[in-house]
Amino acid sequence: MNKANVIVSYGVRLVTTDDRSAVQTLEAKEAVEVELDGGRGARLDPADPRAEGLARVLEGIGRQHLPVYLELAPETETIERLLIPYVTQIIGLGRSAEGALEVEIAMSHARHRLTADQPDFAELEKRLRSALESGDRVILTEDDDHRIIDVRPFAPPPDAMLPPLPPEPTPPAPRQPGWLELTWKKLWYWPWWPWWWFGCVSAAKAQQVFDAMSARNCDPLTVPPPCIPFLYPDDGCWGRAHEMGRLMIDMGLSPKKVWIQGSLTAATRNHPSCAVHWGWHVAPTLCVRWWWFLSRTRVIDPSLFTEPVSKATWKGAQGDANATLTDSDASIFYLWGNVTDPTYTQTNQVLATYRLMLQARAVQIGPPPYAACP
Repeated sequence: MNKANVIVSYGVRLVTTDDRSAVQTLEAKEAVEVELDGGRGARLDPADPRAEGLARVLEGIGRQHLPVYLELAPETETIERLLIPYVTQIIGLGRSAEGALEVEIAMSHARHRLTADQPDFAELEKRLRSALESGDRVILTEDDDHRIIDVRPFAPPPDAMLPPLPPEPTPPAPRQPGWLELTWKKLWYWPWWPWWWFGCVSAAKAQQVFDAMSARNCDPLTVPPPCIPFLYPDDGCWGRAHEMGRLMIDMGLSPKKVWIQGSLTAATRNHPSCAVHWGWHVAPTLCVRWWWFLSRTRVIDPSLFTEPVSKATWKGAQGDANATLTDSDASIFYLWGNVTDPTYTQTNQVLATYRLMLQARAVQIGPPPYAACP
């Protein structure tokens, strides 16, 4: 793509000639002008079947004060492709066996890469390495396969509402308990004490909880809040897990969470390439009653399954036998640094962002599930 026909803007405003909304204007077969930073502009063509969907996405981007990446037709300046970049910090770089640059960014469990066939590979690599060294935030844009296509410095506008950057995702250092604490815990947490069993839910109840979580799924073309974007499995799992934990607590339950780290690949019909690649993942868990005062932990993860599953099954579906699992309390929003979100402000921000990413994909590529996937 000719860079002259690319715009990355932090400001988006749709302009119509009267009090009609952008969608109403497009329905009347009239074009909608899009005002962007730096005096640049773009157009939504009413003849484009995606135009109304793109207008809704752009309105959402404007409300959330997010950046937008646009590729324009050179002669008409109508929008050919819309992507929602990350405003993020580069926290790690590595090299894959295929020569791609593996890029780790803050607050993301997706695996991002700069492939060697990118025409401006050298320049983008230089920008990524500079950002890693300086610690400055960048605006990073990638395609639906998480191949990086644009990196540029980030200068926040006065009204930017940026989430705090988390600590670097390194495994938390375990605290070493004393012998007295270990002995007490062994006695207290002995699995055959009956109170633990009565505090767990039945298998039927666990399935009901799973179904209740799954029912919160988003319509990919409208993404009405407060839906949970399970159909965008690429990223945002910590927001989905925290929201599910909140819902379970409101149901009178006592969920926990399980986190996995590794080189993860999960098959899914909800991504155009039929798989997603993660560096880590998280989902809530419930204690489920078994026989004779025994219990089992079951993972509630509608992004991968249709029912509660064991931790072993959950791990096995993510393709890395050497991956590590870490249990945590439900209050942990982001494991590395034990970040919490008691007001669910960050949770709502994560969900809103990935609802928009789901909608942008569904409008331009088509809604999931994708028929080409097995």
